[in-house]
Amino acid sequence: MAYRKRKNPVDLPAKLAFVGLSATAAGFNDFIARAAKDRWSPLQMLEEIAHVEMADQAKRSFERRLAQVRLGRFKPIADFDWNWPKTIDRPLIEQALTLDFIEEARNLILLGANGLGKTLITKNIAYAAVTAGYSALFRSAAELISDLQCDSPHHRRERLALYCRPHLLCIDEVGYLSYDSAAADLLYEVVNKRYERGSVIITTNRAFKDWNTVFPNASCIAALLDRLTHHADVTLLEGPSYRTRESQSESDARSKKRRPPSPGRPPSDEQPPSGGQQ
Repeated sequence: MAYRKRKNPVDLPAKLAFVGLSATAAGFNDFIARAAKDRWSPLQMLEEIAHVEMADQAKRSFERRLAQVRLGRFKPIADFDWNWPKTIDRPLIEQALTLDFIEEARNLILLGANGLGKTLITKNIAYAAVTAGYSALFRSAAELISDLQCDSPHHRRERLALYCRPHLLCIDEVGYLSYDSAAADLLYEVVNKRYERGSVIITTNRAFKDWNTVFPNASCIAALLDRLTHHADVTLLEGPSYRTRESQSESDARSKKRRPPSPGRPPSDEQPPSGGQQ
């Protein structure tokens, strides 16, 4: 009777990785040492494997969603100066950060001039969504429209599907540039396909009555706004630009450093000489 030769146990981590237990395979030696030390039962070993693999899958899923959303660098909402905008609906924004509007497939429109924190708020909501397990995309209006402006109908359908798939789609800076009517049609297609299916956040510096100047001669503006605002919270931010304030503060600080000391007095951060020529 022939017997199969037993393979070296060092093959086991490779086998675990092959069947998808990559986290267990990566920590194989530590896993075996802890199991032996604590005298785990077979059930305890299986429970630990399940725990390790689920934690690893959650981590990799979060990293994948975070890479997909393309947020770039941004300040956390904890650093946002709520007192700077003269007008801001803080309760509404804090409610949006709880993400309940995503479950309801509602939209959020942040309307206001430059430098008031619309993008910062949007990126923080998108990050909270990804952390909570939702899928999200963050794109500027220019990026989204450029991505959809392709000659191949097949490729356009694929890209439309990409923007319709996530739980949350963030479109930044609508109104900062002007587009033709074809661009308006593309934006309408995205909003229409997500209508009552997935949430959209839009930041804009233009009142809705001025969107005809953003998309001149576009016949779909009324329908676009109708679907966008039907299930939506629209909030207005007003005040001077925070970036302008920061720039002025930095400029004042640099000017103060360059300012020469008063005649006959040493600079404030230097000690007067103790006497005599050096």
